[in-house]
Amino acid sequence: MRGVRYRRTDPTTFPLPRIEARRLLLPGPLVHLSLAFTQEMQDGVEVIPRRNTFRCSHDYRGMKFTITLVISLSLGIATAQEVAPRHEIGLTLGGLFGSQRSGGVTRLDLGSGVALQANYGYHLLGNETAALYGEVHFLANPLRQVNSADQTLTRDAATIFLTPGLRVKFFPNRSVAPYLAVGGGWAVYEQSTNTLNGNPNLASRLVNHGAFDYGGGADFKFWRFVGLRAEIRDFYAGGPSYNTIAIRGGQHNVVAGGGLVLRFR
Repeated sequence: MRGVRYRRTDPTTFPLPRIEARRLLLPGPLVHLSLAFTQEMQDGVEVIPRRNTFRCSHDYRGMKFTITLVISLSLGIATAQEVAPRHEIGLTLGGLFGSQRSGGVTRLDLGSGVALQANYGYHLLGNETAALYGEVHFLANPLRQVNSADQTLTRDAATIFLTPGLRVKFFPNRSVAPYLAVGGGWAVYEQSTNTLNGNPNLASRLVNHGAFDYGGGADFKFWRFVGLRAEIRDFYAGGPSYNTIAIRGGQHNVVAGGGLVLRFR
């Protein structure tokens, strides 16, 4: 009759396939759903499956946790790379302090001079409290004048220091980061060709020595990857050849300077 809807609830009028065939032909989850449907039909109950019948809430929560963890670690690493660049190049201009040397009756004053310095540092490890850098420090001085009553001494000398070492920087991510440095390497002096009285200098033109340096300073944040640096170091090494055997041994070469430091990854 028109307008009348019939619901099939009699299991004898709804032939069902065999369970074994259904197990063989259907995937695991569909087998359970099909068996449930069959049981409901046999009991004469209308079946209206709910949405998202498969239980995957535990798997979803685990996947969500994993994705969140990976993203958080990635952002943390990226942030750490931004605040702690691995490479630093320092370019500073300073001055070597004068020093006095003596041996027996011979005395001299080694004058002050300009110090052109370059430093490369590589971030090895660290945290927000302290960071360890490997560094190579270079210093060049074109001229230091010698003054003495003995006019047979070398008139002047030029200096180069090259000292690899280590640097410990404290609070590296703050606006002001103090540091300590220590290293050892090579020193070379170039003596003048004339003595103080103008005669030819019999001393060697070039002299090489081992050098040890130590010191400290501070880095200041300035603009983006550009910072400011102020430091003082002491290079202890054998001295120039002064054209006398009375003055021997090592001498302190103290330098103070300041300039720029460039940081990049």
